[in-house]
Amino acid sequence: MGHVWLIGMMGSGKTSVGRVLADRLALPFYDTDATVVANAGMPIVAIFESLGETRFRDLESRAVQAIAPLDEGVVSTGGGVVLDPSNIGTMRDSGTTVLLDVDVDTLVARIADVTERPLVSADPERHLREIASARAETYRQAADIIIDGAGSIEEVGRRVEAACSGS
Repeated sequence: MGHVWLIGMMGSGKTSVGRVLADRLALPFYDTDATVVANAGMPIVAIFESLGETRFRDLESRAVQAIAPLDEGVVSTGGGVVLDPSNIGTMRDSGTTVLLDVDVDTLVARIADVTERPLVSADPERHLREIASARAETYRQAADIIIDGAGSIEEVGRRVEAACSGS
């Protein structure tokens, strides 16, 4: 089966669903954002502020490359991981990419603490709409499976598990 790579917008539930799914499947849980933070020694917001988005994306790509050869597991990715085509190739080569598809109104409602989200901290709704629109096609092209991300974490986890067991 390889890894289950969860992709999608910030707030789509990748980390929460990923943890639940990893537990359900008795697999390790990996998180590219957590890997970036551990490797950089600073929170993502600080990386963006002091090093910039380009450096963050480089660290994110390195996290994908580091996780790919590990034992199969469930991987939560950062929302922008699909911006680098080599990340998409690495994810596909080492497993299945699953898009958690969530409408923007739901994303806005889910993102309560925007201080930890550097790309949307000012005017979150407008920025989420812009980012979602700009990335929508890339997400779809990168996804092996598209899952409706609406509903409880457990429901979405079951949908992902069912879809992956059929692939």
